[in-house]
Amino acid sequence: MNLFLKYGYLIFCLFFLVKSSDAQLSPGDLSKSHAHLEGLRNCTKCHVLGEKETTSKCLACHTEIQQLLNQNRGYHSSPEAKGKKCAECHGEHHGREFEITRFDPINFDHNRTGYILEGRHSQLHCADCHKSELIETKVSQKEGYSYLGLGIECLSCHDDYHQGAQSTDCLTCHNQTTFKLATDDFDHAQTRFPLTGRHQSVNCDGCHTGGDVKNFQLFTNTQLSQCTSCHEDVHNNEYGSNCRQCHTVYSFTRIRTNTAFNHDNTNFPLTGAHVNVGCRQCHPGSYNSPVAHQNCSDCHSDFHENQFSRGGISPDCSECHTVEGFSPSIYTIEQHSLTNFPLEGAHLATPCLVCHRPDGNWDFSKEGSGCVECHQNIHENILPHRFIQGNNCERCHSVSSWSEVSFNHNLTNYELQGKHAQVNCSECHFLKQEDGSVVQKFTGLSQSCENCHTDMHFGQFIVNNENDCLRCHTYNNWLPEKFDHNNTRFKLDGEHLGLECNECHKRTEYLLPNYTIYKIEDISCASCH
Repeated sequence: MNLFLKYGYLIFCLFFLVKSSDAQLSPGDLSKSHAHLEGLRNCTKCHVLGEKETTSKCLACHTEIQQLLNQNRGYHSSPEAKGKKCAECHGEHHGREFEITRFDPINFDHNRTGYILEGRHSQLHCADCHKSELIETKVSQKEGYSYLGLGIECLSCHDDYHQGAQSTDCLTCHNQTTFKLATDDFDHAQTRFPLTGRHQSVNCDGCHTGGDVKNFQLFTNTQLSQCTSCHEDVHNNEYGSNCRQCHTVYSFTRIRTNTAFNHDNTNFPLTGAHVNVGCRQCHPGSYNSPVAHQNCSDCHSDFHENQFSRGGISPDCSECHTVEGFSPSIYTIEQHSLTNFPLEGAHLATPCLVCHRPDGNWDFSKEGSGCVECHQNIHENILPHRFIQGNNCERCHSVSSWSEVSFNHNLTNYELQGKHAQVNCSECHFLKQEDGSVVQKFTGLSQSCENCHTDMHFGQFIVNNENDCLRCHTYNNWLPEKFDHNNTRFKLDGEHLGLECNECHKRTEYLLPNYTIYKIEDISCASCH
């Protein structure tokens, strides 16, 4: 009994010493992540006996970091972290709540990881990429969140849209700004099908269609040996499967007339505007089906709606038009001379549409029976009827020019003499009103000179309420050629014969209007000398 008590006490003391030394050897509690390593028996799991360095033990447990170091990638391989001891950044024995890794995801420079965020990647949040389903390397961290373990290849995060049919180097065709558009670096000329002509403007999915798998697009093994691999044969194999015999990649409607199909070998060679007409406009059905083409009307409607019909049959368009274009017409002046209205004078220079298309619609029904068929009679109800019977403008006017008038004024009661014969009709018969309008007047005009001319003498020669200008003037000019001073009260003789008129006949000085005084009341010598 005494022996049992003696050894029991010794065992108790040893247990107490171990528990006491356990508390004395540890510098402090481990963090929550390493709490399962607490206790003296676990020290060698992190520490090497006789050494202060623990890095080798850390990496033996944190194999994901060792793997990244071996591959020389990730933050721990950057100049900022490489070569450092783990304990320099990740301290321990500072208590359960101590943060071994202090990381600020907002201000973290991702370039330190060796993977620069560019394009759309620079707009993503950390959690968009760093999530458990994308992490390749098994992380030994038991709790919390890890940013380690992501691959840097595109397919580490993105689905393989091409299902292994293309290279895994997505940047060969795509960029980091948008996935849908291929970059300019991709050269289709390096493939089996270099893009030329209209193919250059076709979207990728216009030729590379999707397969049976979702989000799959086929870029390899595309059928491109024949045009019909992508295009419908609108000729239903009437001309074989080699579309390039007649067509080009620049336009389906552009035909190789010089090397393959030549329309000149048919009984209707294409000339003029027909060269630019689409095949389907003439061949709506099969190209082997015959097309009527003997007359223009076989394809073209009668634009003039039978206005030239002869016995109910319209002449062929080629009588007036050519295949070079519907306009201008080849209808000649000589041909027009055979109609009821031969072209003369200014009518020779008048475009057809002035007479035959006045309201926008072609009209060839005019017979040319009179001027008023095209021209307005501006003198109607103004000129006496005897001068314009039957609206016959040609009694006065010429077809050469409307202003060329040949009217014989002697047929009126006012014969034109001298300068009057050279005056344009409108100067006397077209009267401008105060409001700016013009009124025609051919009858009832006064024959007095003052009706057209201003009395420059201001009534000095009025006799019996009339001005007889012809006593001194003629129709040839305004000079007083008929005036004789000897017929006045003061005959000129002696020194007076050599005087200029204005030496005796002065202009009024204080009167408005100012004019020359010819009627001198006082003719005595003293009035001038």
